[in-house]
Amino acid sequence: MAGNSSTDKIDTAGVSGEKQQHAAGQSSTISTREDEFFDRNISVKDWLSHTFEDIPRQLWDYLVSLFPIATWIYRYNLTWFMGDVIAGLTVGAVVVPQSMSYAILATLTAEYGLYSSFIGVFIYCFFATSKDVTIGPVAVMSLEVAKVIAHVQAKVGHAYTAPEIATALAFICGVICLVIGLARVGFILEFIPAPAVAGFMTGSAFTIATTQIPALLGISKQYVNSRDAAYKVVINTLKNLKHTQLDAAFGLTALFALYFIRWGFDRLARRYPQHRRKFFFSNVMRNGIVVIIVTLASWLTVRHEVKAGKKPRISILKDVPRGFQHVGPLRIDSKLLSAMGPQIPVATLILLLEHIAIAKSFGRINDYKIVPDQELIAIGVTNVIGNFFNAYPATGSFSRTALKSKSGVRTPAAGIITGIVVLLALYALTDAFYWIPMSGLAAVIIHAVTDLMSPPRQVYVFWRVQPLEAIIFLVAVFVTIFSSIENGIYWAIASSAALLLYRIARPRGQFLGRLRLSNGKQARDIWVPVDKRLLNPSSDVKPPPPGVVVFRPTESFTYPNASTQCDVIVDEIKRITKRGKPNAFPTLGDRPWNDLGPRRGFSQEEVDGDKRPVLHALVFDFSAVASIDTTGVQCLVDMRRQLTKYADRDVEFHFANIISPWVRRSLLAGGFGTGQPAAEFTEVAAVVPGLGGGSVASQNRRRGASAVGEEDGGKGKVWRRFKSYLASTAYKDRRFAGSGSYPDIEVAAGEEQPRRGGRVQHWGPILSQDTPFFHIDIPDLSGLVFDDHHHQLVQEDGSSVNVPVKE
Repeated sequence: MAGNSSTDKIDTAGVSGEKQQHAAGQSSTISTREDEFFDRNISVKDWLSHTFEDIPRQLWDYLVSLFPIATWIYRYNLTWFMGDVIAGLTVGAVVVPQSMSYAILATLTAEYGLYSSFIGVFIYCFFATSKDVTIGPVAVMSLEVAKVIAHVQAKVGHAYTAPEIATALAFICGVICLVIGLARVGFILEFIPAPAVAGFMTGSAFTIATTQIPALLGISKQYVNSRDAAYKVVINTLKNLKHTQLDAAFGLTALFALYFIRWGFDRLARRYPQHRRKFFFSNVMRNGIVVIIVTLASWLTVRHEVKAGKKPRISILKDVPRGFQHVGPLRIDSKLLSAMGPQIPVATLILLLEHIAIAKSFGRINDYKIVPDQELIAIGVTNVIGNFFNAYPATGSFSRTALKSKSGVRTPAAGIITGIVVLLALYALTDAFYWIPMSGLAAVIIHAVTDLMSPPRQVYVFWRVQPLEAIIFLVAVFVTIFSSIENGIYWAIASSAALLLYRIARPRGQFLGRLRLSNGKQARDIWVPVDKRLLNPSSDVKPPPPGVVVFRPTESFTYPNASTQCDVIVDEIKRITKRGKPNAFPTLGDRPWNDLGPRRGFSQEEVDGDKRPVLHALVFDFSAVASIDTTGVQCLVDMRRQLTKYADRDVEFHFANIISPWVRRSLLAGGFGTGQPAAEFTEVAAVVPGLGGGSVASQNRRRGASAVGEEDGGKGKVWRRFKSYLASTAYKDRRFAGSGSYPDIEVAAGEEQPRRGGRVQHWGPILSQDTPFFHIDIPDLSGLVFDDHHHQLVQEDGSSVNVPVKE
């Protein structure tokens, strides 16, 4: 088959003469005469020229991108300000009791939660690309901080206080996030899918809720160790219900009130939609209202006992220092780093995953785009600066972010208003904080984390979409509950990576056949999978002509899957075609050990009765192949050599719909596209050098564009060619300048074209004429016949594909 691309035409009206950009010995000549077209290969210089074009401008854009506030602050207006004030005050009313509760969960005193909240909301607005996200202490991260503190103190004793460990952890996690963001490699987080994150978050939320049940009921730590696995905490709590104290009256009442208020206002909002906004703001104040009520009840209950110096009957928060009492330098050394080291990866992953998942979710809900790398910079800077205020790790909070979004926030500047509220609480309300019952704060935590749990129906949704991901979700939940948060997140990451690698390594390629479609007026042919998995089983899918196989890879042709895809192709070819020479082995001793034919070979009757065709051509549809690597090309080379031996003739390899110039370059480097005989194919990645093929330099020579000039000779040939390559300006070809808009050059074949500019249109080749086995689309194989003498597919008259282009 001479190839169809030499007959594929484009309109070249107004183009005359011949332009050449040639460097000695290169494939850089581009001929643009109306009746011929010789293209050149993309090169590394093309990539370099695009990537490092206008470096000062790129550096300036990079610096500006670090401060997104600069893109909107000059447009700030009164309407935005009012929306931000309402949202900021609303979130501030929630963040104060929540942050103190989470600090207790992290085994710190309450003021550290306020420190983290103030720094989080205040610093984040300067670096944020999300208007909704609220940075501060969160439940999952607080539980992890508690585990890190316990781990370090168990290893080195009490050489470091809990706040010192928590602050050092915030600094280290912040630096890691900052480096990832500045290096613009935040895309690595995309490798963890949503079901894995949801499973980990659900298991963590359940674990957090169980750790707060003993505090809710007033059960002492000597009876229940809340640091155990979640299932053990539940069992031990049930065993020790007899040790419940008066705290349960405050905690259970507060928890019931929180749920009842939310249920009541939600019901009222549905019944009276005209007052929905009033009910919403009344609802979001429930945390503050309940904490105020139980605090007042606590004061009435234990004020005399406290005044008398007795131990109060219920656990209360007690002293909260006014202002920033613990501001000081960071204490971190090699001993602390060594003790903390095993816990840093998990803590960092929690910090990253929760924040990015929340930011992306609300970006999609509210129709704006977040920049993950910039978000990593934002939480990195927040935690690095936070160590000067003794803040512990802060990240995006789901509940407060949802609240902020529903409150009508307009810009990230709402965080400044929330920061002012936290600051006022630190300086004006600390005396009142003394009487807050610990069971009331436990109720606030339990009420908040239940929103992080995915409902049971979510498993069914995951199962309908992808059963394997539903299994990953369930296992992540159970591992977190029955083991630990660390093991839960490690399972989520490992299982997701394994599933991704399996999908890449075992792609489902498709063998194609031709199907004719019609709407009653017009008919056209398309290529569809012959297995009809998504088609009407009665549809008439015609296979390719005898001896031709059409295959469409569904993944990139790279080292994890190239061998598998080639094996699938070879197996199918051996199933539907026969050997070119039936009894290729004259004696029994010549038979290879793995040949599964009859012991004495095929009889003449069996040979005559085998009506299967002999393989002539293999056509690849590369429309889904974004990249191909050295291993992939070598597998194609090996497969062609194997099929040539099987068919006892040169099997032609054709490639259609190549979507990347780099894929084209790789195929040419392997000897494909030009009609090079299989016997001369290059070993591009031979396991044993010199086995089965020659070198690239001696065998892989493109003709056409590469042969326009004379080959250099003499001692300085390599050096002269290298200098010519460096001096060449062919890399400035705009087609290789990266993403861009390309003119729509294709129209229906045979459509009559009007004259333009007083000139008659001319037709020329659409692809380079020196690559006749590369095609713009799958050729019309129904118009092909076989010439066994030349072992080629020859196109019949009238089967060329002509497409005009705009001038």
